[in-house]
This record gives sequence, C-alpha cells and structure tokens, in this order.
Amino acid sequence: METDKNQDPKKDHHQNQNHNQTQNTPSSDTLLVLHNNSNTIGLVQNINPDGTINHTAPNQEYSNPILKINQKEDAFTQFYSDFYHQLKNPEDFTFFKITEYEAKEIAQDLQNYIDQASVKEIDQLKDYAVSIDAVQAQLDRQNKLTQFQQSKSIQPHIKEQQYRYLPEQIDWNIMSKLNLNQEKLKYLNALEPLLKGYKTPTLIPITFNQETIKTAMDVRLSLRLNDVGYLEVRIHPVRKEPDFTTKLFGHEFTQEDRHNLLETGNMGRIVNLINPMTDELTPSVISRDRLTNELIALRAEHIRLPLVLSGVTLNDEQKKTLKEGKPLFIENMISKRGTLFNAMVQFNAEKRYVEFLFNSNIKGLQLQLQHKNLQNTIKAEVPATFRGKPLHKWQIEKLKAGETSYINGLTDSKGKKYQGYISFDKNIGKFEFSFKNPKKLGEGNKNSVVKSNGHKM
Repeated sequence: METDKNQDPKKDHHQNQNHNQTQNTPSSDTLLVLHNNSNTIGLVQNINPDGTINHTAPNQEYSNPILKINQKEDAFTQFYSDFYHQLKNPEDFTFFKITEYEAKEIAQDLQNYIDQASVKEIDQLKDYAVSIDAVQAQLDRQNKLTQFQQSKSIQPHIKEQQYRYLPEQIDWNIMSKLNLNQEKLKYLNALEPLLKGYKTPTLIPITFNQETIKTAMDVRLSLRLNDVGYLEVRIHPVRKEPDFTTKLFGHEFTQEDRHNLLETGNMGRIVNLINPMTDELTPSVISRDRLTNELIALRAEHIRLPLVLSGVTLNDEQKKTLKEGKPLFIENMISKRGTLFNAMVQFNAEKRYVEFLFNSNIKGLQLQLQHKNLQNTIKAEVPATFRGKPLHKWQIEKLKAGETSYINGLTDSKGKKYQGYISFDKNIGKFEFSFKNPKKLGEGNKNSVVKSNGHKM
C-alpha cells in the first residue's frame, strides 16, 4: 500500500496515540441540558450547592471537564435521582443522556435543530429526554430487589426448618405393611416433609391386605404423636369430593363456602368451630386438601404471616386481610428471576402458609364464564342481513326462535338470482343455508329410517 508522502508521521503517530488512549479509556455517559425558557443547549459540568447548574455551550472550548457518569444502568438511575432532587427548579430544564465522546457534536446538532424547529417539534424532544418518573420507578425496583436478596441471605447457616421427628421414631413395621420403607420414601421425596411434621407433598401409592383381599390406593401420609407419645402413621385417602353434608366441628357450610372451597381451596373467612375436647368456640379458617379433598381446619391464632412476601413488606391492613382468611391482591412483587409480577395470595389452612392462587380451577372458571357470556351474546343477536340482503322483522323473529325461514332475492357471484332456506345456529353464531326446505328433508329422512328398521347393520 502506498503512503501519502505529504503526511506528517509525527501527526499520524499523535493521532494514533489519541485513538489508542480513547480505546483504552472506559466510556462514560454525560448529560445535555435544554433550558426550557431560552431553548438553549448546554453540556452539564456540575451542580452548585444552591441547586444551579454549571454548563458550557456546545460551540465553546471548556476548561472544566464535563460531567461523567458510569454507564451501568443502576449507577445512572441512582445518580440521576440524586442529581435531579438537588436542582433548585428542575421543571426549568430537560435533560438528555448521551456518551461523553459524542457529547459536543450532538449538542451542536441539537442546538441547530432547535433554532429552526417549531414549538411542537421542540416539545416532542421530551420523548427522548430522561424521565424522572421512569428513573424513580427503576430505582424503586432495584431497591426492592436488593431488599429481597438481602432478606434471603439473612442467617444463611441456620436451617430453614428443624425436624420435628426422627426416622427412629417411625414404626417401620407399619410402613412395611403399606409396602413402604425408608429408601422408598426418600426416593419419592416424602421422608423429609414427614419428619418436618407435614403431609407428603404428593400422593403415595400404598398396598395393604384386608383379610384375603389386597388393596392398592394413592394416599397422602402424615405423622402425629398420640396421647401416649407414640408416633402414628396417618393415612389421608383420596375422596371423590369434599363432604359438605356433615358439619365440620359444628360448622354448616353455606353455598358460598362450598363454592370458595371448590374453586380456590380456601373458604375465605373466619368461623367459630366447636372444640371436641372442651366444647369451646374457636375462631378458625378452613381449607381443602386439593389432592385428597379432605377439609382441614386451623385455629386463627395459629396463622403465621411473613414480614416480607416476594419483596413486598406487608402493611397492617394487608396482614389483617390475610389473618381473616380473605384473598389479597398484591402488586409489584419480585420473582426469583428478579422480574415484577402481581398476584392474588391467601392463607391456606392445609399448607399453613400464604399461597399464590395460581390455580387452574380459577382460570378454568374464568374461561367458563367468558365462554358463557360469549354464548349469551351470540344467542341474543341475529344479524340483520344475510349475504348482503336485509332480513325482514318476521324472518329475524323466526330465526331467533330456532326456526327455518324462506329467503329470496339473493344474487350469486355471477349475478344470477337464487333463493333458499336459512336458519341460525345459536351455538356458533352462524347462518346455515339450504336450497331445499330442511324440514321436508328431515321428514324424508325419517321415512327412510322407518323403512330400514327391519334390517340389522
């Protein structure tokens, strides 16, 4: 490659040196400021203690360095929030975030644009400006995520839950009669929940002998100490449906109670239950075991709520709602992936903790109601025209009643006139057309069926 003989090698070396220095220097962001009253652009240098801004014009050489901001997103949001709230009159300014290396060029181009722009065009520049509302929302999200991560890391060496029972306390002879042993329960991820005092998280297949009959079924298991301190194995069989006909500790289920228990698994209110040992009335909540349909009651005094639920600190009103057994809608919770989400939550007496109501039954019910509303809408409306021809009132009335109506004066794509019979299918909301009367066709079919009655197929 030939080189330019007139090129200054010292100058070329100096330019390369500057280029390498630029490449090696970490890039930073900076701010351009638009004075809303004068429509002038400046490069921000710093902010004074009295809340005023030091800046320089785009076409001026500046001795003081311009503002440099770390390009990390979380660094900018924190900086801009602090910067904005130090300003004396922030509403007088509009700020734009750009990289420092293109700051002067962009500032000059922006000033040239503003000098010839209309008021509307200048106002539209705010779409590209830094929004304090967006920054504050991002900052709040970052703070919530930090608090959530810190709350998860508190006391990392303490076990989440101590075991209530030991494997040695379990009567393995009884377990063997159910075709279960310690290794099988471990394999099914059922042993640890049992030792912690919970039911098995899934249905466990068991088999046992009743005289000469061998019975197999899927059940949930739990462990409980009896009155003499012996650890019993409790079997929770699957019921076809909850038993609403029998009173539960004196409580008679209302229609709303049944609906809530079937749809969400939680009854949704506090009721007084009769203690079978003392006959005292005990405020309690009731839930349905979704795996077995067993109804479970828990004293309201035993309801334990977390201080923070997925990054959201529960206030007194929210705690009161949950302690009353009612569902609660919470916004701006943080998932394990760090994304914001909203959800309905409710305390579950069977699980003994606040659960998220991501329930397929609820979604199914919503879809069912939507479908029913759509069906009702379809059934209520018969279109006023068919293939471009307006229908008479008497025709619409017959169609609404589910009858067939004669129609003439129809025109096909070739301009040829034709006529026929129409009916309206309420289930799918569509017309059905036939050149012959369907009623007469039906009578003909009926006669043919009668004739073939004597023949076997």
